[in-house]
Amino acid sequence: MNEESLREGERLVSAAYLRQGKEARRSHEQLVRVLVEKGKCPHDPWDESTIELFLQELAIMDSNNFLSNCGVGEREGRVASSMVSRRNYRLIHGIGRSGDISAVQPKAAGSSLLNKLTNSIVLDIIKMAGVHSVSSCFVVPMATGMSLTLCFLTLRHKRPKAKYIIWPRIDQKSCFKSMITAGFEPVVIENVLEGDELRTDLTAINTKVQELGAENILCIHSTTSCFAPRVPDRLEELSVICATHDIPHIVNNAYGVQSSKCMHLIQQGARVGRIDAFVQSLDKNFMVPVGGAVIAGFNDSFLQDISKMYPGRASASPSLDILITLLSLGVKGYQDLLKERKEIFSYLSNELKKLAKRYNERLLETPNNPISLALSLRSLSDKSEATITQLGSMLFTRQVSGARVVPLGTSQTINGFAFKGFMSHCNNYPCAYLNAASAIGIKKIDVDLFIKRLDKCLKVCVKQKHSEDKESTGTQQTKEEDATELAEALGSNLHLETEKEKS
Repeated sequence: MNEESLREGERLVSAAYLRQGKEARRSHEQLVRVLVEKGKCPHDPWDESTIELFLQELAIMDSNNFLSNCGVGEREGRVASSMVSRRNYRLIHGIGRSGDISAVQPKAAGSSLLNKLTNSIVLDIIKMAGVHSVSSCFVVPMATGMSLTLCFLTLRHKRPKAKYIIWPRIDQKSCFKSMITAGFEPVVIENVLEGDELRTDLTAINTKVQELGAENILCIHSTTSCFAPRVPDRLEELSVICATHDIPHIVNNAYGVQSSKCMHLIQQGARVGRIDAFVQSLDKNFMVPVGGAVIAGFNDSFLQDISKMYPGRASASPSLDILITLLSLGVKGYQDLLKERKEIFSYLSNELKKLAKRYNERLLETPNNPISLALSLRSLSDKSEATITQLGSMLFTRQVSGARVVPLGTSQTINGFAFKGFMSHCNNYPCAYLNAASAIGIKKIDVDLFIKRLDKCLKVCVKQKHSEDKESTGTQQTKEEDATELAEALGSNLHLETEKEKS
C-alpha cells in the first residue's frame, strides 16, 4: 500500500496501528533498496516473506501482469496452467533478447532487473569464494558442458583458422563432448603419475603447442574440480603458456566454487598469465536444480561477446533459483556451508583411512584434490573385475549415490575417440579404486551411513572372493552355502537395515 492508501485507511483503522504496519513494511523495503543499490549478496539471510514480496514486486513490472495489458504478439507471456504460473512467480518472459542474453526486455522490466541483480550477486559470491579480480559473469540456462561449447563457439570468431583444443585428459563425457559439439578437434594430453596423483603433463603440452602452431590452437581447456586420483590442472603454469603463446584459456570449474583451493588456482592463473573464462555449474555449487551455469571472466568485452553468442531469449528459471537461494542463505549462510564442507572432507578422509586399514587397503594420497577422495581396491581386483563392478551395484542397491567404483582396463569410445582405462583419467592406473566426495551440503550423517554401508558391502565382496578361491577344491555343499549367504547379504535384509540405520 502506498502513502495515499494508508491515509485513507485511517478512516477505518487507528492511525497508530497503520503507522506500525507501515514501519514493518518499510523494513522489508529497506532490504530491497540496499540490494538494488549495492548489487551484492546480503550478509544475513532474508526471510521468505521478504523474498516473496520482492519477487511479487518484480513480477507486476512485466507486461503479462499489467492489469490493462492487451497482447497481440506471438509471445505475450500467456501461461495455460496456474500451477506453472505460480511455480515461476508469474515471471514468464524469461531473460535477454534475441541478440543478447544479457539485454533488457522492454516487455519485462521486472525480469530484466532480476537478471541483472542475479548476475551481480553471483559475481559478489565468486569474489568472496576466492577469485577477487573477476570482472564480470552471467548466469546461462545451460549446464556446464553446453556453456563450455558457447565459450568455444565465441572463440571461433576470434581465431577462424584454429581447429584444435588442447585438453589435459579428464574422463568426464560432457566436457569432452563440449569440444566436439563446437566443431573442434580435441588434442588429448595424457596425465603423468606423481605418487598416487595424476597431474598435468606440462612438457607434453609445450611440445604439442610447438608441433601444432599457436595460431592453429583455439584454446587450452583445463580443469579444476575432478575425481581423485586426478587433481586440478596446473593452472598457473598453463596460464603462463597461454600468455606466452597468445592462446586463449578456458577453465572447466564445474564444482570448484565450493573449494577455496580451486578458486585460488583460478585467481593465481589470471594473475600470472591468461584465463579468458571459467565455467561453473549452479546445481553443484549452489544446490539448485540442474540446468544452469555461470560463465565468468576477467575481460568484460569477451564476456559480452559470449552473451551475444547465445541465440534468442533464455529461461529465467536458473536465475530465479539462484537468486532465491542466495537471498535465503546470505553471505554468512553460504560461508557456513563452505566451512562445513571442508570440515566434512577431513572427517570423510579419516573414516575412509580407518576402513581401508581393516581391509588391507589404503586411501590414495591425493593432497592436491580438495573435494574428491579415492580408496584402493587392490584386494578385490586381484581375481576378478566383476567383483569391483558388483561393489558399485551393491552400494547403489543400498541407496548410496555418488560413489564411483573404477575397475582396471575399462575402454570407452566417445565420438570416435578411444579412451583406454576410461574413468581413471589415464591408460593404466596402478589399481582399481572407489571415489567418494565431500561436496557442499554434505552432512556428517551422510558420511557415517556411507562408511557403514560400504563396510557391509566390502565384507560381502571379500567373502565372495574367498568363495571363488575355494571353487577348485570346495564341495558343492560349500558353494551352495556361500551362494545363499551372499544372496541374503545382498538384499533380503536391506529394508530392515535401512530402517535400523535411520532410527
